[in-house]
Amino acid sequence: MKKQERIFVIGHKNPDTDSICSAIAYADIKNRTTQSKRYIPKRAGQINEETRYVLNRFGVQPPAYLGNIGTQVKDMDIRLSPQADKNMSLKNTWDLMQENGIVSLPIRDKEGCLEGLVTIGDIAKTYMDTTDSYLLSNARTQYQRIAETVGGEVVEGNGHGYFVKGRVLVGTANPKMMESYIEENDMIIMGDREEDHLQAISQNVSCIIVGLNIVVSEKVVKLAHEKNIVIIRSPYDTFNIARLINQSIPVSYVMKRDNMVTFNTEDFTDDIQDVMVKNRHRAFPVINPHGKCIGTISRRNFLDMHKKKVVLVDHNEVDQAVDNIEKAEILEIIDHHKLGTLQTMTPVAFRNEPVGCTGTILYEIYGEQRLEIPEKIAGLLCAAIISDTLMFRSPTCTQTDKIAASALALIAGIKIEDFAREMFSAGSNLKDKSPEEIFYQDYKKFIGEGNVSFGVGQISSMDSEELKEIKEKLMPFMVSECGRHDITRVYFMLTNILEESTELLFYGEGSQQMAEIAFEKKPDGDAFCLPGVVSRKKQLIPAMMEAAQLMNSDYA
Repeated sequence: MKKQERIFVIGHKNPDTDSICSAIAYADIKNRTTQSKRYIPKRAGQINEETRYVLNRFGVQPPAYLGNIGTQVKDMDIRLSPQADKNMSLKNTWDLMQENGIVSLPIRDKEGCLEGLVTIGDIAKTYMDTTDSYLLSNARTQYQRIAETVGGEVVEGNGHGYFVKGRVLVGTANPKMMESYIEENDMIIMGDREEDHLQAISQNVSCIIVGLNIVVSEKVVKLAHEKNIVIIRSPYDTFNIARLINQSIPVSYVMKRDNMVTFNTEDFTDDIQDVMVKNRHRAFPVINPHGKCIGTISRRNFLDMHKKKVVLVDHNEVDQAVDNIEKAEILEIIDHHKLGTLQTMTPVAFRNEPVGCTGTILYEIYGEQRLEIPEKIAGLLCAAIISDTLMFRSPTCTQTDKIAASALALIAGIKIEDFAREMFSAGSNLKDKSPEEIFYQDYKKFIGEGNVSFGVGQISSMDSEELKEIKEKLMPFMVSECGRHDITRVYFMLTNILEESTELLFYGEGSQQMAEIAFEKKPDGDAFCLPGVVSRKKQLIPAMMEAAQLMNSDYA
């Protein structure tokens, strides 16, 4: 069965309730209307207390975190490697590499973990080293491997034993001459003369190899048995046996074990390019999260990388999107904000409506697709609308939002007013949170005229005393935060839902002036009191953008 293509559905950084719930709902819609693809909801940041309450309330697991959507090693066409262990002979290793058309072969243990790496060059170098008579014993070569390499069989002795001491020699001289150069434990390649075989046995060699399928005498076999000498019979002549025998050594003897350059399937391709340039290998082993070696990649793989595919919900700004969004393939955008700065290489399906919440748009899509909305999803979308519209008090709220929320509340079996009170109470219960956690709970970056970067965070609560406590925590943190992430002006909205007003904190050079121009008033001490202002998107940001434009205009 063909593996389903994965497509991620994700909201903005510092996600709010709408961002998380819309990702979950749209993944549900797509999975119920598409068979060949699997849509997976993700989140680009930590879930805030309000959203956590909503997910727990309706028994829905939070989406997994995805902080970077750039291409990774696992998005490449990893070349799967055939199974090869360290005891394979060089000949078998060479044959395996030729059969699979590869120049580098990872050597793995029984568990699939990487033990070494051998290349065509490593094998060729060993073939060229024809003067080392001790090569086979130094490599601890198994007799059975030797027999296989010379196309023969072990006719006497323990084929599972190892040649660990002595040289490999050709015994073609007469017995007296052989006596002068053969030493104990040597391996001798011989012809058909029984007297030569007996001479070798008398000198306690470890192995006799006879060619041309010669059958040695029973006397020779008996004496070899008594002295634990191995006899191998090969169909090849002496020349070819001598030529092939070095190919019997185990690949473990020539493979690289130390300082191997490997990559993990989770590594980002941006991080490995420089490593590949510095290490001019033909191929690099790839390790999966379980520590298993699954194959290799090469520089050529950068030409056919598969970008991650993504659907964006509740945003269309580059600065608010998951990191490396430019490296991904955006398929769709569903949003209710102003047009942002995202650019795509190809046309995409872009649905943008002037409503108070992305959840409202998803409610419409369920209807258009004639899909029944699950009770849990209805609860999530209703919560998203209540959150984004501040229970219909925000100027961004439309009649469409109210109708959608009412219908969803019926499906979810909740009373909007009671649920909203519980949800906002949970979201503003920040006594155990650090100033940084509070600040980034719902925080977005914006760029105004003149490339002015400013950030705006927001907390909404029904409790004015709690907002005062939050203010005391945030003021010192805003000082340290200004200047980070290229942001020169920092604002924070402390929004009172019941009073429908906002106390706007500010810090940074030009921050007070921009707010004064935006709202045509002076601050009350360290904050601006803004009656009737509850929406960051529709009330605060447009005013700030216009102020930034005026500040950079010659006609201001």
